[in-house]
Amino acid sequence: MNPKEMMSVLRNSYVSGKTRPLEYRIKQIRNLKRMYLENKELIIDALAADLHKCRHESIVMEIMFLINDLDNILANIEEWEKPEVPEKPLVNVLDKLYIFNDPYGVVLVIGAWNYPFQLLLMPVAGAIAAGNCVVLKPSEIAKNSAKVIAELIPKYLDTDCYKVYNGGVPETTALLKERFDYIFYTGSSGVGKIIQEAAAKHLTPVTLELGGKSPVYIDESVDMNIAVRRILWGKLANAGQTCVAPDYVLCTKDVEKKFVEISKGVLEQWYGTDASKSPDFGRIINDAHFRRIERFIKSGTIAVGGNTIASERYIEPTILIDVKPTDPVMMEEIFGPVLPIITIGNLHEAIRFINEGEKPLAMYIFSRKKLDVKVLINNTSCGGISVNDTIMHLTVDTLPFGGVGNSGMGQYHGKYTFDTFTHKKSCLYKNLGALGEKLGQARYPPYNERKTRFLNILLKRRSPISFDFIRYFVAFGLGAAAIYMYYNSRSFIRRT
Repeated sequence: MNPKEMMSVLRNSYVSGKTRPLEYRIKQIRNLKRMYLENKELIIDALAADLHKCRHESIVMEIMFLINDLDNILANIEEWEKPEVPEKPLVNVLDKLYIFNDPYGVVLVIGAWNYPFQLLLMPVAGAIAAGNCVVLKPSEIAKNSAKVIAELIPKYLDTDCYKVYNGGVPETTALLKERFDYIFYTGSSGVGKIIQEAAAKHLTPVTLELGGKSPVYIDESVDMNIAVRRILWGKLANAGQTCVAPDYVLCTKDVEKKFVEISKGVLEQWYGTDASKSPDFGRIINDAHFRRIERFIKSGTIAVGGNTIASERYIEPTILIDVKPTDPVMMEEIFGPVLPIITIGNLHEAIRFINEGEKPLAMYIFSRKKLDVKVLINNTSCGGISVNDTIMHLTVDTLPFGGVGNSGMGQYHGKYTFDTFTHKKSCLYKNLGALGEKLGQARYPPYNERKTRFLNILLKRRSPISFDFIRYFVAFGLGAAAIYMYYNSRSFIRRT
């Protein structure tokens, strides 16, 4: 089915109202959960074929991540879907105010190859929950995962409302010529600009989940054994092919020495003396990315690792020292298991270095000095922060996840995904009673100073009226009246 035919089917389905009932959405979400549970081994095999991803990472970072997200949706969708009732200004005291959660319509979700299930299907779940029809575009680079997605989705979701569209650059280019109501893209900044340019032709809103060089700042106050383990785990999960992976380290020369020395022991404990033989360490997705990352190893001095096997697309966990800001490894996001260290003299040098580059998707701060942490947070800009850990902030579904500037726009996770695919439609429900019309008389011609003064008083910005307070006030008044009547009646009886 070509893009035009596919869009025609989806547009007709959306206009029919098929995706709007809450019961329908819940059924689709439950079917999606059943898909993960019933096809766990198929998904694990596809991830192993594409990325040499180990079973543990496939289950925890892909399958269970998605299932937990669906459980959160199922637990909260009824509440999320309800119209919001905002506070009223004085001028609307007799009226009703609502914010309705409207789906956008037919939306496009373009996934990424590094987490081919999670990064495609998590936003898809939010789009379904919000009541949209969806085109799912898996990354063609993770071809085995894309094939599994194309086979499974039609078996579990309504094919009139949710369609998978596979293909490479030509197919994606053709797809982007269609008019979508929303586009959600995860991937590189370069492609993100192409997506936004295509969306602008139809004034289509977009969310761009991109990447960048996410820095790690470490000072001497931390427990270095814990810090090293947390940093290396964040860097080496999925062989470094994670958008929020620590990209480089900023620290003093003394901290660098400790970091490198402890890293050697940690890496041997995790992967043995030869990480290429470890079942827990992944591979680079394709030859082009392998060659790109291999070139980075020539920057600076190799302190740990540095070995490669081209036939396996294997790059050993590598730490680089004596790295200069102008070295190739610092010119773009690494997206691989290579960690350069830039030495700085103090906190303010670190802040200046971070601010001289593009705004990163994440920033990691390892310090026990609360004031330094506060200074670093307040004087830099990034998508999100973890203090004394890496990556874990994105696992908290009550925190929004997304970039800023070159690292993206928009946010998702938890309710934020539902809100991303929801248009907030405001509604003022005016009172038609005589009192309401009396208050509104001043807006009608002919005008005079009295009407102007009255409207100025009525429209003056005040603290919103708390109707809880009004209820308590009325209840108090009724109670006081009842007490007064009770004692007044007793007094009357005594007098008679």
